[in-house]
Amino acid sequence: MKTQLLIGIDLGSSSLKALALEAASGRTVALSRLPLQHDRLPGGGCEVGASMIRLALSTVLRDVAHQLGNRVADVRAIGCTGHGAGLYALDARNELAGGRAVASTDQRAGARAESLAKSHGPQLRADVGCQPWPGQPTVIAAELLGSGAVHSGALQRLMFAKDYVGFLLTGEIATDPSDASTAGLLSVATGIWSPLAFAASGIAGLSPQAFGPLVPSGEVIGRLQPSAAEAHGLPAGIPVAMGAIDLLASMTAIRAEERGRAVSVLGTWCVNAVIGPAVEPRPDVVAVVNFGPRERRLYMENSPSSMANIAWLAGVLGLPDARAVVDLAMSVPFGAGGLRFLPFVNGGAGVSAGFVGLQSHHTRGDMARAVVDAVAALHARHTARLAAGGLPVSASTVLGGGASDSRLVRLLAGLLGHPVERCADDETGARGAAIYAAMSQGIDTHPLRAPCDTVEPDASQARAHADFNAAFNELIATMSPVFGHLAGTSPDTAPPLPALACTPATTPAQSVEALP
Repeated sequence: MKTQLLIGIDLGSSSLKALALEAASGRTVALSRLPLQHDRLPGGGCEVGASMIRLALSTVLRDVAHQLGNRVADVRAIGCTGHGAGLYALDARNELAGGRAVASTDQRAGARAESLAKSHGPQLRADVGCQPWPGQPTVIAAELLGSGAVHSGALQRLMFAKDYVGFLLTGEIATDPSDASTAGLLSVATGIWSPLAFAASGIAGLSPQAFGPLVPSGEVIGRLQPSAAEAHGLPAGIPVAMGAIDLLASMTAIRAEERGRAVSVLGTWCVNAVIGPAVEPRPDVVAVVNFGPRERRLYMENSPSSMANIAWLAGVLGLPDARAVVDLAMSVPFGAGGLRFLPFVNGGAGVSAGFVGLQSHHTRGDMARAVVDAVAALHARHTARLAAGGLPVSASTVLGGGASDSRLVRLLAGLLGHPVERCADDETGARGAAIYAAMSQGIDTHPLRAPCDTVEPDASQARAHADFNAAFNELIATMSPVFGHLAGTSPDTAPPLPALACTPATTPAQSVEALP
């Protein structure tokens, strides 16, 4: 009997990945990934070309097909996931407007998001679960239209990353609740599109219909078109299933909800989340997401920069990759001789990155150590806010590219103060997408769970880790009026930090898949 195969595709923040799993065993039988080069633009812009996305998709799928050989005929279904927010907008020709997609870390709409937060922030937070932020697709679209970067009428359809991949494969346009709600576009209470979110953003002529219908994860949205099949080396007619935002896909891959596990994602974004019951009043966290189930919610504490900080330092120091930064950091004792780093290279809510306490005796190693320590401390800070909201986070799993480095995971375990589980497989998002493909065909998903192991904290550093957390949080609070001054606001009106959006938002104290 032939073994059925499932393909999962993940359009991440820094790379596009695809894998094929055996349905019966969950074993990965083919895997391919290709980095995506983003262009940095004046004013904080961050974009990737349509041709690069298409090339990456064709390259990785053809590679997967080549690895499968004759077994490519056994592929039962395909699922897609991708990073949240950003903007994939189609023009009248069904091509990406301007030939480019806008990344979720794009900051050009920062002033617009801040203005929107002042005028509609409390109402939006009550309705959609988060406040406005620069990476929201509607806010980006309004900024591009308002600045003249695109012409009125040029944006006909709006999509999220995974939905653009699904469109390229099937020609169908649809999305799911997890992406739409994480982007602050669904009413948390009802799970339907929020009229307030669209009206407040000011994108005249664009309505929820621009995103297509809301389809539950794990349902078929279409079939692989002949032209796409030829381009990607796969048989035509394969069913393509609706996936979910990459965070939820990864949580699905480790069965986080049924095992009661919170997650910290060491990826481009600093993502920390847990699934729990829908409660009122809502916990005071960055975002509350209605991802579909009536009585369950995804609670998130995020900011735009996690491994992105380490990838930035690698470029500045001329190191080959993030792992080399961690190597350099680990040559220096924890604490970096008093040097501290504010881990916000991708900004958010008016904040920025920087070293504090830099002196002439500090070395490259100290700089690397300060950045690595701060990245882990920011995850611990966000996780503490989830706990303060009454959410269960004592059992946690570390995901993302950084999870492949046990040193980073052990540091995070120390700052969290308890052992953590890690999934060193950096393809949990793609695995989750393959699980949605399995769901669409009624295939048992239990064998498809990603393997994880446990990492213990360094008990001898417990006091040092606790002291570092306290000092880091104090530093963040102290910098609030400084960032307010730099942003041109008074100390009295400066926002508390770092409540940085909905995939971040602005509440008090709050995938570079950089390790190949």
